Amino acid sequence: MLALLRSILHMAWMVITVIPWTLAVLLVSVVVSRSAAWWTAVNWFRVVMWGTRVILGVQFRVLGYDNLPLGKDSAAVLLSKHQSTLETLLLPTLMPHPLAFVFKRELLKVPFFGWSMGRLDMIHIDRESRTEAMKHVIEQGCRLLSRGTWVIMFPEGTRMPRGQKGTYQTAGTRLAVQSGAPVIPIAVATARCWPREGFIKHAGVVTVSIGPALPSAGRDPKGLMREAETWIEAEMRRIDPEAYPAA
Repeated sequence: MLALLRSILHMAWMVITVIPWTLAVLLVSVVVSRSAAWWTAVNWFRVVMWGTRVILGVQFRVLGYDNLPLGKDSAAVLLSKHQSTLETLLLPTLMPHPLAFVFKRELLKVPFFGWSMGRLDMIHIDRESRTEAMKHVIEQGCRLLSRGTWVIMFPEGTRMPRGQKGTYQTAGTRLAVQSGAPVIPIAVATARCWPREGFIKHAGVVTVSIGPALPSAGRDPKGLMREAETWIEAEMRRIDPEAYPAA
């Protein structure tokens, strides 16, 4: 009952705060710049994370932050495990650079949240045309990386249930090889508190582990993805051993 009450209050907190922040993002994107609009959006993510800690009782543990590239002009392609909505809200608050998510175009129709995404430098694709989608990811990704925006992708393509693994696709490593940016693998144990499906969230500790940078120069995208996948899946078993009893 307590978890249900907390989840209702947290959802109300998100709904109440997203409306004024959406208006702020839209205004800043027009009057100032899309870059300024990104940091305006990040402030909303931080507000949501505050509510996640205080209302839901979820605490965050971040490992490997020093693995992130340093420097104002540094580039990176982030490849993250995807278990729930939580990491899409949390990861932007941890990164020193603006992030460009790769997401399906239909999300732009979501009231307020989708409208805000449409005013930010993101990469939205049509999943029905894989060839065109890949071309768009490479072209837009290289453009954004050259401007100091990091690209973040979920190589399994969708949210995976806790303790399970999907098929890792190579779009992210193809972009990394094409642009010369290193790959940063990220493991997240978010589903223990914020499930992939279902409304009720639970108190607890969520761990985010940032892996060492994997150089992309001269690499084969498939081999680079296998290296990233191996690190992510091994790290998932280390930070959330209860989800992998057989291991």
